[in-house]
Amino acid sequence: MSTLLAQVEIRDRTEASCVSDNGFCPDWIVDNLDRYVNPFFQHVLLTVVALAIGFAIAFTLAVIAYRRRWLIGPVTQVTGVLYTVPSIAAFFLLLPITGRGFLTATIALVAYSLLIIFRNVLTGLDNVPGETKDAGRGMGLTPRQLLWRVELPLALPEILAGLRIAATTTVGLATLAFFAGAGGLGERIFDQITFKSNVVVAGGLAVLLAAVLDGLILLFQRAVTPWTRAVGAR
Repeated sequence: MSTLLAQVEIRDRTEASCVSDNGFCPDWIVDNLDRYVNPFFQHVLLTVVALAIGFAIAFTLAVIAYRRRWLIGPVTQVTGVLYTVPSIAAFFLLLPITGRGFLTATIALVAYSLLIIFRNVLTGLDNVPGETKDAGRGMGLTPRQLLWRVELPLALPEILAGLRIAATTTVGLATLAFFAGAGGLGERIFDQITFKSNVVVAGGLAVLLAAVLDGLILLFQRAVTPWTRAVGAR
C-alpha cells in the first residue's frame, strides 16, 4: 500500500511539474480527456450544420446560375467578398445583429463555404462533355431531365471535391467560433494556448474531425460514382 501511495505521489509531482513547465504530459492528457468531450461535439455540430446549410445554398445558386449565365458574375463577386472578410472580423460584425452564440457562428461559417462549393458545382456542370448532353437530348430528355439524370451525376466528383475542401476549411474556421460565444475546440485551445498538452489534444481532435469528414465524403463519392473507378482501372 505504501509503495502504491509513493508511486501516486511521484506521478502527481511529475505531472504538476510538467504542467507548470507547460510541457507535454501524457498522464495529464489521460486524466483530462473528459474536458474535451463537450467542446468536440460542439465543434462537430457547428461544422456539420454550417456545411449542410452552405451546400444547400451554394448548390441551388450554382444550378440556377448554370442555366442563367448572367448570374455567375454577381454570385461569384458576392460570395468572394464574404470569403475575403477576416473570420474574427465576421464574428464581431455579426454580434450586434444576431448576438453571441451558435447562430452567429453558423452564419459566418456558412458564408465562408459558399464560394468554394458554388465554384465546384458550376465547374463540374461545365465540364460535362457536350457529346453526352447531345446524346441525352437525342433520347428525348427535357432540359430538367438532362440536368438531374445526366449532368449532375457526371458532375458529382467535382461537386464532392468542393465539399471536401469546404469541410476541412470549416473545421479550421470553427476553432474561432468561441469568439462568437459558440464554444468548440477553439475555446479549449486558447484557454491554455501555452500548454503543449492542451494544444496537442484540442488541435489533434480538430485535425481528426477534418480527416474523418474528408474520409466520409470520399467514401460517399466512391459509392455514388462507381464509373470513375472503372475508368481509372483501365
